[in-house]
Amino acid sequence: MTTTTIEISERTVPRWGGFNLTVLSIELKRLLRNRRTVIFTLVLPVAMLLVLSQQKESAQTVGSGNVAAYILVSMALYGAALTAAAAGSMVAIERAQGWSRQLRLTPLHPVSYISMKAIVAVAMSALSITAVNVVGRFQGVAHMPNSVWIECAVVTLACTLTFGALGLAVGYLLPGENTMQFLGPGLALLSFLGGVFIPLTEGSTVWHVAVFTPMYGVAEVARSPLTHELPWYALVNAIGWLVVFVGLAAWRMSKDTSRV
Repeated sequence: MTTTTIEISERTVPRWGGFNLTVLSIELKRLLRNRRTVIFTLVLPVAMLLVLSQQKESAQTVGSGNVAAYILVSMALYGAALTAAAAGSMVAIERAQGWSRQLRLTPLHPVSYISMKAIVAVAMSALSITAVNVVGRFQGVAHMPNSVWIECAVVTLACTLTFGALGLAVGYLLPGENTMQFLGPGLALLSFLGGVFIPLTEGSTVWHVAVFTPMYGVAEVARSPLTHELPWYALVNAIGWLVVFVGLAAWRMSKDTSRV
């Protein structure tokens, strides 16, 4: 009996670094079967929209729409951010179960793995944004041009990449059972400080703190098609925190060599 030895250098590297649509679909199905994820994605942001849009000031004009539209975009951002962070943080459970170590034995490239996680986070965020916008449309309180409505949704979806990266970073920093205990209250606090739930008065004490928080910049960017206002420091804030979270997630992934 003879055996054939294959040199490591002769192993075939899969196309696209191992990026796999089958794995991608499994990741999406796994999240959709998670009740907590569904609540974060569909129920919570919609419920907050229905409550906050009943304010007496909802009919007042803001940019190309009204206050209710301003609230709708803010709640879509909050729900999408929470969903993206939750999707990214699922890596903590994979680490706790030893799945990350198993993946290291495969030809799957880290960039492909992170790319699949990012796509899943964006897809789940899209569901949250769609749910908020559909309910807001049928509710009939929010008013803004259709083009602005679509533009706000697309920009909000792009902004959620920041929180997908945050979820990944936290997933590599904390044990699996602690990630959402940190991210849930943490994002709620950041949303209050960043002016997502309550508009901030420029120049106030809270505003001076808010301009340095991760939610402030993305909130201003997401609402800019409606308000027609985007301060330069808000754009710098949004880009800066995206770079920080992506860098942190990449660094922690490179250091993650053992099972937690």
